[in-house]
Amino acid sequence: MPVDSISRDILRWYEKNARALPWRHPPGCTQAPDPYRVWLAEIMLQQTTVAAAGPYWLRFLGRWPTVQALAKADDADVMREWAGLGYYARARNLLAAARAISAAGAFPSTEADLRQLPGIGAYTAAAIAAIAFGEPATVIDANIERVVSRLFAIATPLPAAKAPISAALAPHVPRDRPGDFAQALMDLGATTCTPRNPRCLACPLSPHCAAHANGNPDAYPVKAAKRLRPKKQGLAWWIEHGDDIALIRRPPRGLLGGMPALPGTGWATDQPFHMPFEAEWRILPEPVSHGFTHFELRLSVACTTIAHRMAEIAGNPVSWISRKDIPAIGFPTLYARAAKAVLDQSHEQVIL
Repeated sequence: MPVDSISRDILRWYEKNARALPWRHPPGCTQAPDPYRVWLAEIMLQQTTVAAAGPYWLRFLGRWPTVQALAKADDADVMREWAGLGYYARARNLLAAARAISAAGAFPSTEADLRQLPGIGAYTAAAIAAIAFGEPATVIDANIERVVSRLFAIATPLPAAKAPISAALAPHVPRDRPGDFAQALMDLGATTCTPRNPRCLACPLSPHCAAHANGNPDAYPVKAAKRLRPKKQGLAWWIEHGDDIALIRRPPRGLLGGMPALPGTGWATDQPFHMPFEAEWRILPEPVSHGFTHFELRLSVACTTIAHRMAEIAGNPVSWISRKDIPAIGFPTLYARAAKAVLDQSHEQVIL
């Protein structure tokens, strides 16, 4: 089998079947993509679907059309626009990288140099280098991982399979169209070589595919047994004064760093609830459930009304916001769910 037959067949398929995405040039386009647009998309697409990332990408570009504009942005404004995409360390790294690029005066153009920017790992560096700068980098995302593991019947369980997958794909990366090649494999995995019930008869790589020949494409990629995530619990305090609600801003580092939040306790596997001051507290009957990367959280919400505003609660500076402005403050998903749970409750049931 000639080394270039895989790239030839997938590129022919891509020329007819490429997805139209706002950050992408069409197949074979000779105009170099704007690296800022490619980078912004790749950061948003980390652990986020194309459908979810698209509107955010357009909003960010409308507000900060260049990397220099983003570098000058206020941190809170960026975090507010990011709300709902999750994994907020990405937004903090996005700002840090924009400021580093702006200070350097140019976007780094090689995979190695891109790796030096905050928030850019192996996949993102390879994708930007290939798509924006035409470097023949070996790009491996989840879709490509699945396609290649089936193509070569790589039986090593993930994540250990990443190295053999990369080694198997590297000889097939075309030097003249590495960006199109990477995006073609991404599209193939997203539309044809899907996790379940792959459409092998429609796949341009089926003549080369070992898993298809063996009749077991669903067996790949091989995944290691899942580790159970620990369960934690916490308590948020919904404190009202008139029509206003008390908010804090989480510390800049750590989970949900820099985001607006309800004040409350920390999160632990086993901790007693406590209130920050004496008052008539009402706990919502059902906790809010939320899954983080490394643990599952059940967040109870305790509500009260106070006669005088406080400047701080449990040592945290407090700001006050009207109920009607809650949708615009950029709550992360956890606290947006907590706020909705409170506003949906007309009769809280548990009084402490």
